[in-house]
Formats: sequence, structure tokens, C-alpha cells
Amino acid sequence: MRFITFQLKITTFLILILITQNELIGQSMSEGPFFATGIRIGDVSQSEAVIWTRLTKNPTRVNDAPLPIALYTDPDTGKRHLRKTRRDKNGVVYFPQGYDINTIEGAVPGAKGMVRVNYKKIGEKTWQSDAWQSVDPEVNFSKKIILSKLSSGSTYELMIEGRAEGSTKISAQITGKFKTPPDASSSRKIVFGASTCQGYPDQDHPDGFKIYPFLESLDLDFFVHAGDIIYYDNLSKNKAMAHYHWDRMFSLPTNKSFHAQVTSYFEKDDHDAWFNDSYRGLESSFMGEFTFEQGLEVFRKEMPIKDKTYRTFRWGKDLQIWLVEGRDYRSPNSQPDGPNKTIWGKEQMDWFKRTVKASDATFKLLISPTPVIGPDRKQKKDNHSNKGFYYEGEQIRKFMATQSNMYVICGDRHWQYISKHPKYGIVEFSIGANSNDHAGGWKQDDVRPEHLYLNVIGGTMTVTIDPEDNSSITVRHYDVDGNQLNEFVAYAESEK
Repeated sequence: MRFITFQLKITTFLILILITQNELIGQSMSEGPFFATGIRIGDVSQSEAVIWTRLTKNPTRVNDAPLPIALYTDPDTGKRHLRKTRRDKNGVVYFPQGYDINTIEGAVPGAKGMVRVNYKKIGEKTWQSDAWQSVDPEVNFSKKIILSKLSSGSTYELMIEGRAEGSTKISAQITGKFKTPPDASSSRKIVFGASTCQGYPDQDHPDGFKIYPFLESLDLDFFVHAGDIIYYDNLSKNKAMAHYHWDRMFSLPTNKSFHAQVTSYFEKDDHDAWFNDSYRGLESSFMGEFTFEQGLEVFRKEMPIKDKTYRTFRWGKDLQIWLVEGRDYRSPNSQPDGPNKTIWGKEQMDWFKRTVKASDATFKLLISPTPVIGPDRKQKKDNHSNKGFYYEGEQIRKFMATQSNMYVICGDRHWQYISKHPKYGIVEFSIGANSNDHAGGWKQDDVRPEHLYLNVIGGTMTVTIDPEDNSSITVRHYDVDGNQLNEFVAYAESEK
């Protein structure tokens, strides 16, 4: 009897091997196009979702190849040199001999073709299908598809198909899922995750970043990336290299897998707009041919964002989030502070105050690409928590102080912290960098009076809104391996 069972197990194992081999042979025989950069599911409301996808020439990214380098011109000698400072002149990217943008490490060249999105609620048998649409070679061979008439508080399955132009044969498929927010009258537990400051050279997993398998295991309601998703500074000396940065980041297996399984909201900061502390009107040849305006354009093309980059989303009766834009409307960092100096701009500020006042959500969260409370480093002058934009920062803080149960989550800082403003009592949660090698910028022993928690370490953060637990908010910081480092718990206060 044991021998028969053993034989059955061996036979089953061999059948599985043959099936796997046949699948691989079939895939290798396909001429594509493929989905090597995956999908991004964003700006999901109770009734809509934006699905971003892209067709690629190859089924996987390029690995085990060299990277290009950037060289700059010495104004005195005219000679080329490696990077010294961000004041370097005339940045130009150079490829190793025999390589180009399609063959360097992390490259994922695009391909022409058509895509179709199929979707259905979990548990339903019948797929709904969007029309076949061509990807746009002018937009990095990508396509944004808006699904409408969705049901609130539901989980949807996705099956996205690709095919070559002029063909009816499916060349590739990719599956995923996402959740829609409950409507404003529905009170239920919500759990979301957050990340920021994602340095490609600072990967800590053989397939990308450790935090993503951990976050994927939590089956989050949604995810927020609070900016610095990629870093243009070193190699994006033209528009094509800017798109390459998105391709290589989202083709990492950990990133690709995670973003196919979760509703996501994305913000940008300086490094995924242009370069460090950048703003419109800044004159610099450090980025070569790549301009600030092109940076804003590329971000919108690469992200599953429907309309404006500042927006708000309601997640049931107990949570509303505000995602803000910190680069498009910014005054020069060098301008003297005062009423006319702004990060948000008047339109966005008016929108923020108006929509916050109109909200009856139990908890209100401002998710900002940069700090509002701090503390920040003394030499910094590019955000609301320091002297560079103190006047506008005070307007935001004073307004938030009039609101009950309103908190700030911020990106940009490469260390984890929780701080409480000494005057206004507003609590801010800094997510921290998403890998240990990218963490830094603060001394571990520099604990200020406003710090409730401080840790110069890489990792991630989750937020839980639980109406069943006396209307509580719980914020947990984790290290890159998913070990909990700190927990903050607060309960809803009555309206002010």
C-alpha cells in the first residue's frame, strides 16, 4: 500500500514537471508582447479604478548586465568627470561598449500591441471585459484604463490580456486583484500600508525589496507610496532614461507581485519630479537634457492617476485620506518666507480646507510627501516643518488644530518617527526609508521632546482604523523583515 502511494506521488510529480515544462516552452515560443512591468491599480474610489499596464518586448527584465554611468563637464578644463556634487554641469549618460538603453541592467524595452482588461467581483462567475485598446508608444508603450460602475466595499479580480497588433492570439496574461472603498455610511475595519524613499541601489532582497512580500501577506485594503518612488538624480539625463527608471523599479519581482494585488495611491516628491530639492524655475544642467517639466509629465504617464495629483478618498464612515502635491505649485526654495511663498499653491490650499471641513469621517489623515510637523534637520529649508516654508506650514497646522482626530503621515525623511507638535498637539508619523541601506539622515540618540518614537532604520508602516475597538487608530512601524518595532494607539475624540 505504501509502495502504491509512493508511485502515485512520483507519477503526480512527473506530471507536474511536464506541465510546467510545457508552459515554459509555450511561453518561450511566444513572440510577445508581454507584461514584464506588471500592472498598477490606482485612484480607486467607490465606483472607479485606474488600471495602468504596459506591453514589453521580453517576458522578464534584463538582469546580469552592466549599468550606464553619468559624466559631467568641468567648466574650467572642459573634461568629463564622475559626479562630485549636485552643482555638476552638463550631465550626460554613457552606456558600456556594446550596450544601450534596451540591454543594460534593469532594462525592459516596450512593445507595440493591444491590451484588454477583464474583471469581476470575487465569487462571481462571469467576467466583464473592457474593449481591446492599443498601447501608446509615445507613453512608454503603456495604457491607462478606467473601470467604472464598480461596487463599493468589494474585492475585484483582474485578468489583463495582451496581443500583438493585427493578431487575435493572446500573447500574455497577468492577473491581480484590488479592493474598492466602502461607502461613507459603512463602518468597518480598514488596514492600509505605506512606503517612501525607495532607492534602487539599496535593494535588500534578491528580487527587490523585503517590505513588499511582507505587506502583500497582510492582504491590505490599500497602500500609499508617499513619494521618492524612484530617484532620477544619477542617471536620468534625458526623458528616455526617466522612463527606464520606472521600468526597472516596477519589474523587480517583489514590486511587480505586490502592485498587482493591491489598491494603491501614489504621490511624488523631489526625486521622482526631477532631482533633490528641485522646483519649477530652478536653473541647472546637472540633469542634462531632462527638464523639470518633463519630470512632471513622466510621473503622470507612469502612474495610475486619473486627474489632479492632489485628491481625497473616503474609506467608509471612519476614514478619509488627503493626498497632496508638493512640487507642481511650489515657490522657489530660495525665496524669502512669507505670505506669498507656497508649496501647495492657493487652489490646492483652498481645496484642502474646503474638503476637510466638509468631511464627517471619524479619522482624517493628511498624507504628505514632506513633513508638516517634524522635527527636521536644521540645514533643511524645503518643507513645512522648517524655516523655509514656515509661514504656510503655520496656516496648515493652525487649521488642522481645529479638526478632531486628524493626523499627518509623511514621506521624504529616511528615518522612522512619531512626533507631537508642542503647541498644536498634532501627531505626525514618518514612514521612513524602505530599506536599511537607504535609512539615515538623523542620529539615533538625537531624541527631541516632541518625539514619541524615533528609529533610524528601514522598514514600513501600517495604519488600522477599527470602529469595533472603541473607534481606534493604530499605527505600527516595522523593520524590513516585518518585525513590529513600535505601536501607537489612540481613540476618537468628540468633535471640536
